[in-house]
Amino acid sequence: MQRPDIAEHLPIKPLPLILGVIACVGIVITLFTLVFGFMTIPANSVGVRTRFGAYHDIVNPGLTYAIPYVDEIHIVPTQRLQKLEFGFSTPGATNLYQGDPQPEETETMITGDLNTALVPWVVQYRITDPRMYLFGAREPEKPLRDLSESVMREVIGDRTVDEVLTIGRHDIETSTLKRLADLCSQYDLGIQIQQVQLTSVRPPPAVQAAFNDVNQAQQEKQTAINQAWAVYNDAVPNARGQAKEREKQAEAYAFRRVNEAKGEAQKFSLLLAEYRKAPEVTRRRLYLEAMQAILPNLQKKIIVDDSLKNILQTLPLQVPGESRSSP
Repeated sequence: MQRPDIAEHLPIKPLPLILGVIACVGIVITLFTLVFGFMTIPANSVGVRTRFGAYHDIVNPGLTYAIPYVDEIHIVPTQRLQKLEFGFSTPGATNLYQGDPQPEETETMITGDLNTALVPWVVQYRITDPRMYLFGAREPEKPLRDLSESVMREVIGDRTVDEVLTIGRHDIETSTLKRLADLCSQYDLGIQIQQVQLTSVRPPPAVQAAFNDVNQAQQEKQTAINQAWAVYNDAVPNARGQAKEREKQAEAYAFRRVNEAKGEAQKFSLLLAEYRKAPEVTRRRLYLEAMQAILPNLQKKIIVDDSLKNILQTLPLQVPGESRSSP
């Protein structure tokens, strides 16, 4: 039996020590893998798994597992509507390139008639292809921002300042949206453009007062035109109605006169036939009928027999409506 002080100084065998260290390291790695290998994908996003730096697969929202130091999952917000702002910046940015670092330079544009306008706008987009978004272009928002500014300047340069500031806004938004969507597909950005919207388009401050005067003059001109049309729409239908009424009255008068003439002619024909049968009787009857129609309208009636002689020819006759001055 060895002495205790001699056993304490015996050399330790290296193999069991190495095995123990390897076992401890394995246990630590296993625990680290189990603890830190799980992650959660948000509901409005998907995960793009890369294994040793190369694309592997798409991970749906929810709890997933990635092998540490082997797999890496990139979260891509495919269901979130993102935007880029040009000419201004708002707080609460959804991505690094949302705000405009140089708004004054971006919003100043030259129109087709060589005028200047301040054109701020917003581009809203959504990520539709996560794999292409990550591996198609480096930092896709940056080329998207450059493309948006280039297309907008091209579209504004094809129009006059009046179209940009007034009636051409919808056409500008539609043309920019179509061209920008084609370029995003051509450059494989994995992005779909949802909307291009112009905000407060305005002239430069130096000409703002003159532009307001022009707008006021145009509004007054349009008001005068509308008032003239109102008078026209009121007068012309009235004139047409009166003309139609006069036409109907003339037709009625003509119809009445024709019928009266026909009746008089027929009456004369009948009277002529009776006259031919008994001329004297017919003549006397016509005379009596005429006297019956005339005499009731006379105020005073004086009948003198033409066979009488020595009758005073001047009589104190009173004219109707005058007072009698002498007997």
